[in-house]
Amino acid sequence: MATLLEVEQIHTYYGHIHALKGVSIAVNDREIVTLIGANGAGKSTLLKTTSGLLRPRKGSIRFAGEELTSLPPHEIVARGLVQVPEGRRIFGRLTVTENLEMGAFTCKDSRQVQANLERVFQLFPRLKERRKQVAGTLSGGEQQMLATGRALMANPKVLLMDEPSMGLAPVLVDSIFDTIRELHAAGTTILLVEQNARMALQAAARGYVLQSGVIVLEDTAESLRRNEMVRKAYLGET
Repeated sequence: MATLLEVEQIHTYYGHIHALKGVSIAVNDREIVTLIGANGAGKSTLLKTTSGLLRPRKGSIRFAGEELTSLPPHEIVARGLVQVPEGRRIFGRLTVTENLEMGAFTCKDSRQVQANLERVFQLFPRLKERRKQVAGTLSGGEQQMLATGRALMANPKVLLMDEPSMGLAPVLVDSIFDTIRELHAAGTTILLVEQNARMALQAAARGYVLQSGVIVLEDTAESLRRNEMVRKAYLGET
């Protein structure tokens, strides 16, 4: 299986705070990989660094063999590495359709944009029903659908998903993970950061555990589910 995304020995700082300390991960083509860890472990920092929103001081990020560390975020998106941000970050005063169209800003082919829009509406029928509604008036679950749909408008080869189930009711969490599996089945590669470690490890093939900016475990999702440290720290088992 070909490696699509390679992060090697990344060091990222916030001022003098050393947030990522030599982090290395790999994501293979058509794979779901999850990154689990406590709040403040550096999970979102890793996604932001990968998508160009933060610059590492050291290390390498390669996507389909191309070095990304010097590219601005919009060029990274154009290459097919697209993030669904933590907290949705939709444009609250724009309509659902306008939000989705914003996600297609790197696509110059109007027919492709229309095809992507139809794909999103097929995946999320509720968004189609509310396509003229102002996005800020949507429910939390609908806003997560919109944030995901906006990312899909950019034709991602790899989708970086940051805490997609945060703040959602359990029934909506199940729906979000059904969507993740559906996207994966359709050929999308996914790097998933998720506080709900149990659900994440059920969906993923492999996983990494991040603690205080350092990868402390890497294994198949099945093996991580059986790992005593993971069970106690992240799955709530004793």
